[in-house]
Amino acid sequence: MGFRKENWGVVMGGPAQVRSTVADPEASGHDVHVQFDDPSFAASYAAGYQSSGPAGRYFSSRFHAVFQILNRCPGGDLLDVGCGPGMFVQRVLDTRHGDFRITAVDRAPAMIAEIAGRTAGAEVELAVGEAEALPFPDASFDVVVAMGVLEYCDPSVVLRELDRVVRPNGLVLVSMLNPLSPYRLFEWAVYWPLLRLLGQVEGLLGLPPERRHGVPKSGIRALSAGRMRRRMREAGLCPVDVVHYDLTPSVPPFDRFVGRWTRRHERLADTVSRGVCHWPGTAYLVAATHSR
Repeated sequence: MGFRKENWGVVMGGPAQVRSTVADPEASGHDVHVQFDDPSFAASYAAGYQSSGPAGRYFSSRFHAVFQILNRCPGGDLLDVGCGPGMFVQRVLDTRHGDFRITAVDRAPAMIAEIAGRTAGAEVELAVGEAEALPFPDASFDVVVAMGVLEYCDPSVVLRELDRVVRPNGLVLVSMLNPLSPYRLFEWAVYWPLLRLLGQVEGLLGLPPERRHGVPKSGIRALSAGRMRRRMREAGLCPVDVVHYDLTPSVPPFDRFVGRWTRRHERLADTVSRGVCHWPGTAYLVAATHSR
C-alpha cells in the first residue's frame, strides 16, 4: 500500500452564517476534533458500521444510496474526504476492485492509522489534511466523496475545495444529516437535552460520572437539502440527484426496539427515497457534477 502521511496546517472556517439546525451549540471545534483523534473512538466508530442497532442501519442505508450512484461511474481517480476509519474505502475495494485509484484524507491521525491497518496491502494513498484546504492540485480526481463531513465544517469552504479538486464532468457526492426529519428534530430538541438533564440530576444524587446519562458534544450543524443545493451551486457545482436515506418510522429511544422488527422485514431499497415520501429520512445524499 502506498502510505503517505503528512501533517498539513489547520485552516478552519467558522460556522456558516445561515439558518440551520444546531444539534449541540455548546460544542467547540476543539472538543470535536479531540474526540475524532482518539484512537479508541476511531475503533468504536468503525464498529458502529457492523452493529445491529440504529447506527448500523444508518450506515448500511447510506452505503446503499451511495453505491446506487457510484455504480453508474466506470471508475477513475477517487478521493474520500473525511475518510474516517476507512469503511467506505474498504467497501469500494471489496465491490469495485481495480476500478478506482483511491486516495483518502482525514484531519485526524487516529483515523488515518485505523484505515492504514484496514487497507494494508491495497493500493490506497492516505494523507492527513483539512477538508477546508485539501492538499491536492486542481482537477485531480474523477470522483470526490465527502460523507459525514460537512456537518462539522464550513460547508461553503469545503464545497469550493471539492469543486476545485474534481475534474471537468467529474462526480461529487456529499451527505448531510437531515435537520427537517422527525427523527433529528426529536433527537436534537428533546431526547439529547433530556439525557443531559438526567445526567445533571444523577450528579446531584451522587452517581459517579461513568454511571450518569449524557450525550457527548457533537458540534453538528446541519443544512436542509434545499440550502445544501444552493450552497453547491454557489461553489460552482451542479446538483443532479438527491437521495434521502435511513427512512426511519420512529424516534429515539424507541427506534432501538422498532428497528429490531423493521430490520427483519425491510429491504435496503426501502430505506432510501427520491420521492415525496422522503421526509422520514434522517439524512440525505446529493450528487453533483463539476459545472465548468
